[in-house]
Amino acid sequence: MNQLELKIPPVALLLIIALMMWGIADLVISFSFSFFASSFVALLIAFLGVVFALLGVYQFRMQGTTVDPRIPEQSASLVTSGVYQFSRNPMYVGMLLMLVGWGIYLGNIASFLMLPVFILYMNRFQIMPEETFMAEKFGLAYQQYIKSVRRWL
Repeated sequence: MNQLELKIPPVALLLIIALMMWGIADLVISFSFSFFASSFVALLIAFLGVVFALLGVYQFRMQGTTVDPRIPEQSASLVTSGVYQFSRNPMYVGMLLMLVGWGIYLGNIASFLMLPVFILYMNRFQIMPEETFMAEKFGLAYQQYIKSVRRWL
């Protein structure tokens, strides 16, 4: 296992990326933009992200399994209902939407450069180790699930 795998809590990574986006937007003012109702659009997308993430948390709670992704061995059950019918990682999709909303609010194209960093980090150091564990713990049921539901959307 790599030293970064399952180490940084996803919420902490969300905050780190958001701060980096803010720093980039502050440094590279030549890529600034604004449009009619940009603040409303930013808030709406971020709100949808919060809702999507909370629906994932709700499904985990309903199934009585852990929401802490750093300890996948505490997963009590394979959650495939609700929002998990559309995404295997709705909490991470929600976080990505929050970052998109933040980027729109910041009004700077350069800040969006951090979105692929978030996705790549999450895929490599969070999702892939989780998937390895889930495949070992839930076997064929998990294999069937990943064939029918995409990792992000």
